[in-house]
Amino acid sequence: CKVFGAYKDCEVAPLQTIFQGRRCHQMSIHPSPGQTELNNCISMLVAGNDRIQTIISQLEDSCRSTEENSEVAKRELCARFDALVAVLEEKKAELLQRITHEQGDKTGFVQGLICRYKEQLEKSSRLVETAIQAMEETGGAAFLMNAKQLIKTIVEASKGGRLEKIEHGYENMDAFSVSLDHLADAIRALDFDPAEEDEEYFDGEEEEEEE
Repeated sequence: CKVFGAYKDCEVAPLQTIFQGRRCHQMSIHPSPGQTELNNCISMLVAGNDRIQTIISQLEDSCRSTEENSEVAKRELCARFDALVAVLEEKKAELLQRITHEQGDKTGFVQGLICRYKEQLEKSSRLVETAIQAMEETGGAAFLMNAKQLIKTIVEASKGGRLEKIEHGYENMDAFSVSLDHLADAIRALDFDPAEEDEEYFDGEEEEEEE
């Protein structure tokens, strides 16, 4: 209860205290049968009000507990998902590293072949220049001797110039494909564990008292 106006600073006693005080006072002056019956009815109402107030307090406590437990459940759920994300990130980094390693091996091998082919091309170009210069020389015996040696060098160079080649589809990286459909389906199917919820029932019916 609240008091307004000129009496706002007055202390207000609980209804139960006021009723008990008046009841004791009335009992001391020999109440009539009607007053006794009325007192009993008032006692019943006051007791009912006390039960209602107790239920209200219990409901308020339940509301606070529900809010607190919900916050705890949210924090735990976020922590579990954060841990799952961390595991996925760790696995992704591991698989990416394997792809990078394979990429380095393959490109390194191809770069080595490119260098060897360039060396062969350079040697072949020098032989071509030498052969052209030999064709421009005149003189019988010297030309024939140089030509035979040059032809032998060209033949040997052509035999030794058969370098290794890469196989068809060498650059294919399909072997590093990962299917995550089953994981995505499993994540979509995630749900809370079924649990039995305890339900509290409050009986609001008042028992009839025999007169």
